[in-house]
Amino acid sequence: MMRLTVFSVLALWVLSLMAQQAPVDPQRTLEQRVLVLERRVQTLSDLLRQIDRLQREVQQLRGELEVQNHTVDSMKQRQRDLYLDIDKRLGQIKHSGASGIDAEAGDGTVRPPAPVTASQAMPASVAAPRGVPAPAPSAPPPASSAEERDYQHAFNLLTLRRYDEARKAFESFLNKYPSGQYADNAQYWLGETGYVTRDFDTALTDFTKLLKTYPDSPKVSGAMLKIGYIEYEKKQLVQARGTLETLIKRYPGSSAARLAQEFIRSKGL
Repeated sequence: MMRLTVFSVLALWVLSLMAQQAPVDPQRTLEQRVLVLERRVQTLSDLLRQIDRLQREVQQLRGELEVQNHTVDSMKQRQRDLYLDIDKRLGQIKHSGASGIDAEAGDGTVRPPAPVTASQAMPASVAAPRGVPAPAPSAPPPASSAEERDYQHAFNLLTLRRYDEARKAFESFLNKYPSGQYADNAQYWLGETGYVTRDFDTALTDFTKLLKTYPDSPKVSGAMLKIGYIEYEKKQLVQARGTLETLIKRYPGSSAARLAQEFIRSKGL
């Protein structure tokens, strides 16, 4: 396992250079010459140790960077897959008219849909004022081919991580189809464009608008979850816990409720 490393070659080269530029005085005694050489060797040894330490630190940083890059790429891939899967399943439910299918369970079990009022769908911080009747739920009209095309275009931009373009596309979609078949989905993904880019104030406004405008949407639990996350990021810890606990209470057994429980536990809320 004896092999000449780069540092060994460097050491020999430096020693040779030092010997050429600063020859030992022949008038000195042998002991003095040895002391001078020892000091030079010690200086070179210290330098080589520092270089070796720096090399190890660089290698460690490179390894950590690779791990982080892999983790980020994996998270982005899982996020895109989740977007596509959820949106596909919700689209199937809407087109089939099976509003009683539990999309969270994913097992096709038909259950009677639980009525959700506007005040129930919102966290305490955005609940409707007392005395104001909740808007009656109304089924959106069937989606036209133009609506489906525009929605798919905006959603494709989101999956490609072209967030600024996706935001503009979803805003345009909602201006054209404010009561359309995919309006609640578009409002949710509009909030998501702000959330993934850490524009938390804008995202909070968009998610809150979803709760108020589409209180019966399947996206409500996801919007409440993101609102709790955003409140945590904004250091509003009491509000964050309250929002997440409200979500857990009103949507027990849902994936959003499970994520909320895990978040409260991991963050010590």
